Amino acid sequence: MLTTADPFDSKTILDGIRRWVEIETPTEAPEQVNKLVTMVAEGYRDLPVTIERITGRSDCGDHIMARSSWGQDQPGILVLSHLDTVHPMGFIERLPFRIEGDSAFGPGIYDMKGGAYLAYHAFRQLCVSKGARSPLGVTQLYVSDEEIGSPTSRALIEAEGRRAKYVLVTEPARDGGKIVTGRKGVARFEIFVHGVPAHAGTRPEDGRSAIRELGNIIQTLEAMNDIKRGVTVNVGVVRGGTKPNVIAEEAYAEVDMRVPTMADADELVPKILALTSRTDGVSVKVTGELNRPPYKKGNAGAALYEHAKSLAAELGFDLIDVFTGGGSDGNFTAPHTATLDGLGVDGKGAHTHYEQLYVSSIEPRARLLYRLYQTLQ
Repeated sequence: MLTTADPFDSKTILDGIRRWVEIETPTEAPEQVNKLVTMVAEGYRDLPVTIERITGRSDCGDHIMARSSWGQDQPGILVLSHLDTVHPMGFIERLPFRIEGDSAFGPGIYDMKGGAYLAYHAFRQLCVSKGARSPLGVTQLYVSDEEIGSPTSRALIEAEGRRAKYVLVTEPARDGGKIVTGRKGVARFEIFVHGVPAHAGTRPEDGRSAIRELGNIIQTLEAMNDIKRGVTVNVGVVRGGTKPNVIAEEAYAEVDMRVPTMADADELVPKILALTSRTDGVSVKVTGELNRPPYKKGNAGAALYEHAKSLAAELGFDLIDVFTGGGSDGNFTAPHTATLDGLGVDGKGAHTHYEQLYVSSIEPRARLLYRLYQTLQ
């Protein structure tokens, strides 16, 4: 429980965020994620909620859902957060929790343990403050695999999103506290190239280099970039070959594509899947798909943003919206449910060695979530 008269005291909230940050939760370490899931569940034990813990699968951690004891007979508010981070185990030794001026540092503190904790804290205040209960039911869903594309939670997110009237996503705010009302779609691909090995010095003509062919494919992919159109294609992982004196038999790449519209996805996804070899004796196989559909600010999303903007003005700050290239679980709900994203803390350095939140953003962002819970109907 709170130890201060101010329920939105930044220091008190930051103490809670610190406890979550200091449990490292790489997506690929489900036992670590589950330690935090247990801590989150314990935080709800004295609140009027029902808790469901969904057992992890496919080497991912558990998901946890807390539903308010009221308002579940009609579409309500779904709050989406994720507990996994990209940082490997032990990264906290390189980036320990610390406060310097207005910045608090730690792995995952900005993306997105700060925002996830704000969602919990604002809901707690809704439950313990007299006369504060929301007209709609609130469901808080914390997932364990967002950083790898939500492969085990997507169906759950989409099902809960369709049940809800509003979806609030506590991903971090963008530059200067901007709210997110649109995101690019995200596609991921794997490319497998198989050639013919040979001795590079004595019989190179017998070989067919998988690495050379992968180079051709990379050039084709790079040519698909169109910054003005908003299309980006990035070959982010490359592996191949065995020895410098062997013509490479195998090569492999992982590709990320971002598109602003479904029309772009419909055009470019088939092109990438249809990539073929230019070299006789070399085969190319491409697998992948559009992992997250584009998130557009439709009429319902625009109305939700305007409501949040008016609440922010009452709290004393401007709420500006932005379209961003990063994907989130909001991409899964925005096509059919009013969705507002980027409601987490402000800061910078997601996925870096200097990741940080701005302490000054904690109180206003927590109060905004609280007021959204109170006023959405």
